[in-house]
Amino acid sequence: MRVLVIEDDDRIREDVTAALEAAGYVVDSESSGEEGWFLGDTETYGAVILDLGLPQMDGLSILKRWRKEERTMPVLVLTARGSWSERVEGIDAGADDYLPKPFHMEELLARLRAIVRRSSGQASSVIKVGKAELDERQMRISVRGVPISLSPQEYRLISYLMLNNGRVVSQQELAEHLQSVHFERESNAVEVLVARVRRKLPASIIETRRGFGYIVPAVAGSK
Repeated sequence: MRVLVIEDDDRIREDVTAALEAAGYVVDSESSGEEGWFLGDTETYGAVILDLGLPQMDGLSILKRWRKEERTMPVLVLTARGSWSERVEGIDAGADDYLPKPFHMEELLARLRAIVRRSSGQASSVIKVGKAELDERQMRISVRGVPISLSPQEYRLISYLMLNNGRVVSQQELAEHLQSVHFERESNAVEVLVARVRRKLPASIIETRRGFGYIVPAVAGSK
């Protein structure tokens, strides 16, 4: 899954980016409010981590503009501001969660997983689809309790499909969540990756809906 980090503090931005990448996310990052708003308005992200105190355009203004333009990706707001009224204003503007600074990275990752799950209609960090199981916290896919060895890209693909089980996901959407905006996306990269994952998982786990994309059915692998 691709996450956008908008934070003007270099150390915090670099630390958050490193933690997200270690947790299996693809990360785009910006220090400028204006550039961050533009990326969030023109690219597809599974979630955004947004600081409030930004140069050029503050985080609250960015959030309000995104929601006015019907950008619905979940947003986790970071802030050093202590006022409860500012937190309420941020939530009312469309924030999905709030995390005050300073924070522990494990809490940020847990809150990020939670808002992404909620946006996908999932309640638990362990998602079971037939005989396959995704443990987001452990970054592990298992079948009948046996862990499956996957590359980072393979894990991103199957975890995104399992998180969105029961919904057809287009090749374009998958491509957008598998690589950073700075990488050139090859036309057949998703097909190649799906073929690799299918060789490691039960044949029924990923179905092709020709002309539409791929789906992990809610009852995949149950037979």
